[in-house]
Amino acid sequence: MTSIQIEVLLQTLISGVLLGGLYALIGIGMTIIMGVMKIINLAHGELMMVAMYIAFILFSLFHIDPYLSVFIATPALFLLGVAIQKYLINPVLKVDSILPENQVILTVGIGMVLANIATIIFKSDYRQTPVDYATKAWYLSDIWKKAPIELSLSMPWSVSFVIAVLITACLWFFLAMTDTGKSIRATAQDHDAALLMGVNVNRMRVITFGLGSALVGAAGCLFIPIYYIYPDIGGQFTLIAFVITILGGLGSTVGAIIGGIILGLFESLTATYVGMGWAPVGRFVIFVAVLVFLPGGVASLLKAKALGR
Repeated sequence: MTSIQIEVLLQTLISGVLLGGLYALIGIGMTIIMGVMKIINLAHGELMMVAMYIAFILFSLFHIDPYLSVFIATPALFLLGVAIQKYLINPVLKVDSILPENQVILTVGIGMVLANIATIIFKSDYRQTPVDYATKAWYLSDIWKKAPIELSLSMPWSVSFVIAVLITACLWFFLAMTDTGKSIRATAQDHDAALLMGVNVNRMRVITFGLGSALVGAAGCLFIPIYYIYPDIGGQFTLIAFVITILGGLGSTVGAIIGGIILGLFESLTATYVGMGWAPVGRFVIFVAVLVFLPGGVASLLKAKALGR
């Protein structure tokens, strides 16, 4: 390979890792909801869209940087998630129905309502937050004058990635070190055993849905300096979260992180070597390949390795 080809490959891999870090944050939100509630939240992307519009409004009206809007949008999405779970999903869970997956259908309806409300308020126009640093980048030559190749890191992508890593670390601390986090994990592992141990399972479900909504809300704020926004953008990110959840393994947060990185790398390589328009096709290729060859996702491989198989 020539030096130019190596440079293009390394740049593509770097871009894929940065994208995958943000994808992982989206996937973790859906995964923890799946782990505790055993349902796929198909309004996940629409909740992210709501957070993006919150960041857009804060930037447009009050000139608040999108990264700072994380501290506003994330709690707001937590409260919205708690309200959705408590007042919409919980009542449906208590009703006997011919369709046991009626709560999944409900999330589809919630997503449609959120998208249509956004259309009424903001129309269908594409909107952005034109921050000053949107096109800025760091270059390897600025650090290493005699670098054999030139690599660059997009400033907004890099900052978003670092914040996503910090949020993921805080989530790990919460789930591993706090009583509420341990109760959430217990509920996800064995619902009946958690009840016998005195865990308030219904409360854990409400908190978990709020937490998953907060995570995807934070991801929306991290994407808004890079992406444009429109009311129907949620469907795209719901699909991404769903693919990551299947790829990582249902209910596995570690699998979601690995799945997000894999998807980000795959999309970046596809866009560079095949074409930008083929990146969404790559998602379906991964989705079908995992369902056929690795139904349990990455989590099944990790579990098999842990058992020494």
